Amino acid sequence: MTELKQITVLGTGVLGSQIAYQSAYHGFDVVAYDINAEVIEKAKARFDSLAAAYKAENVEGAKEGKADEALQRITYSYDLAEAVAKADLVIEAIPEDIAIKRDTYEKLATVAPEHTVFATNSSTLLPSDLKEFTGRPEKFLALHFANHVWVNNTAEVMGTESTDPAVYREVVEFAKNIGMVPIELKKEKAGYVLNSLLVPLLNAASDLLIDGIADPDMVDKTWRIGTGAPFGPFQIMDVVGLTTVYNISSQGGEKQREFADYIKKNYIDEGKLGVAVGEGFYNYKS
Repeated sequence: MTELKQITVLGTGVLGSQIAYQSAYHGFDVVAYDINAEVIEKAKARFDSLAAAYKAENVEGAKEGKADEALQRITYSYDLAEAVAKADLVIEAIPEDIAIKRDTYEKLATVAPEHTVFATNSSTLLPSDLKEFTGRPEKFLALHFANHVWVNNTAEVMGTESTDPAVYREVVEFAKNIGMVPIELKKEKAGYVLNSLLVPLLNAASDLLIDGIADPDMVDKTWRIGTGAPFGPFQIMDVVGLTTVYNISSQGGEKQREFADYIKKNYIDEGKLGVAVGEGFYNYKS
């Protein structure tokens, strides 16, 4: 077993909550941190939903009590110092905004124990973009999860030139111990392996929409029929969450910024944020 036993996850959004719950499901004590009491209360409901999902999807042991036991291993905090006081590993899953991440890491560096390892789940920023903010670049790396961690069970591990190889191996071992398949990158690459494959697909889909070639349903239908994939690109965007898609697209080229404006006006401003709220490109409420 890994020496990383006490886990803190910063951020209780879609992936943060999944990472925390998956870790607890595999026997780790977890602190779920977010910015205030209101967000924490919403997170508790999200964890209850994850327990129900594990049961509904017949994750091994879920119906025999394991799903409910996992909930008992999760504690909650909106005090950063309290949340990381005993942490061996802090997994950061906060918004994809470098200013927010910098502020968080600079605060984290002053309150976390010296031995604590930091890992970012960022999908768009390289760990080297953040390492100097951590105060411990040798104990910092990326640990990137795919959505629906209990099904799409990869965890991409990517260090920097400063990452201690022993820390890297510990994080790989931790990923194995929470039921993931570690994908060990040999060097830094924006998008890791998964998003290096996925993002061009999503960009191509958004171009087809913005150029008036095809609507989301037709694009998705074509992809599903033509490849046998279970989801089309716009369905994937709904799962990721349209706020995240907007944040990433708004930092892209001219066509991607046009797509960002389009989804903000037609979806985000209408409260259609994706699967998490029941409606995005598609309606999931019925």
